[in-house]
Amino acid sequence: MEKIAMLGGGSWATALTKILSENGSRVHWWMRSKDDVQHLLRTRHNPRYLSSVAHDLSRVLPTTDLDEAVREADWLVLAVPAAFVQSTLDKLGRDELKNKRVISAIKGMIPGKNVLVTDYVVERFRLPHTRLGVVAGPCHAEEVALEKQSYLTIGSPDADLAEEFSRLLRNRYVKANPAEDLDGIEYCAVMKNIIALTGGIAHGLGYGDNFQAVLVSNAVQEMRRFVHALNPQPRDLSASAYLGDLLVTAYSQFSRNRTFGSMVGRGYSVKSAQLEMNMVAEGYYAVKSIYELNRKLQVSMPITSAAYHILYEKISPAIEIELLKEKFK
Repeated sequence: MEKIAMLGGGSWATALTKILSENGSRVHWWMRSKDDVQHLLRTRHNPRYLSSVAHDLSRVLPTTDLDEAVREADWLVLAVPAAFVQSTLDKLGRDELKNKRVISAIKGMIPGKNVLVTDYVVERFRLPHTRLGVVAGPCHAEEVALEKQSYLTIGSPDADLAEEFSRLLRNRYVKANPAEDLDGIEYCAVMKNIIALTGGIAHGLGYGDNFQAVLVSNAVQEMRRFVHALNPQPRDLSASAYLGDLLVTAYSQFSRNRTFGSMVGRGYSVKSAQLEMNMVAEGYYAVKSIYELNRKLQVSMPITSAAYHILYEKISPAIEIELLKEKFK
C-alpha cells in the first residue's frame, strides 16, 4: 500500500484522493480547516468541494497536522492554490522531503517569485528534478466525481517515477500516461488558465463560438512561442497534455477560469468576482507571473498581454478585446 500525503482541501485534491484511495493507496489528507476535517471524519464527505464523493476512512486519513501527514508518506501531492504553496511548504523543515517523491497537481506559479511550483520545491528542499512530477489533464475534478472517462498525463524527467504514479491513478474511468516534458507541461498548464480566462472575458462581452475558436488556435501558437523561448526542445503541443488540457479549460462549464473571466467581461470587478465564486481562479495570478517573465523574453503574447491590461491595469475589457481581435488571423 503506497502512502501518500495530499495537501489541499479543494476539488482537485478531493478528486485525486478519491482515485488514489479507491485504487488502494493510503492517503493522509491535510487540510487547513479543522471544521472540514471534522466534517469528513463524521460524514466521509468534504463539505465544500465534490461533496457527493464518499471517502473510505480506512484509507483516507484527514488531518490538520501537516507534519503528521507528510512524515510517513512515500509521495507528496501538492493540490493547494499556487498562492498558498510557499506559506504551506515553508512550515516544513528543509530535510523533511529528502526521501520523498513530489507531485504537483497545481496549475499555477508562485506569485511574486514567478517560478513554477516544481522549481520552488527544488530550490526550497534541495531535491533533484528527477524526484518531481506534474499532473496534467485534460481532466476536471467534477467529472472524476461522476466517474466519467478522464485522461491524465504525469510529466517527469524520471520515466520510472512518471510511470509509477500513472499506475497509482489508473482505473476503469481514468487513463494515465507518463511523459518526460516536466517544464513544458507545467508552463502550458499555467498558460491554459490565462487563455480560458481571456476567452471567458470575451464570452461575457458577447463574443461567440467563432471568436472563441480563433482565440484558442492563436493561443496554441502563443504557448508554443513562449515555452520554446524558455525551454527549447521537441514537443508536440497537439498532445492531450497540452492541447487537450487547454480545450477542456477553455470550453467546459466546470472551468473556474472561464467562469471568472466571463464575470469580468459582464462587468464584475476582480474582487467581486473572486468573492462570488468563493474559489481560486489560478489564471488571475498566472497572468501577472507570465507577463512579468515575458518582459525579459519579449515573446509576442497578445492574449496574455490583453488579460494583464484588463486585470491589472484596469483597462476596459471591451476596448482590450476589440484591440486583441485585430491581431488574430
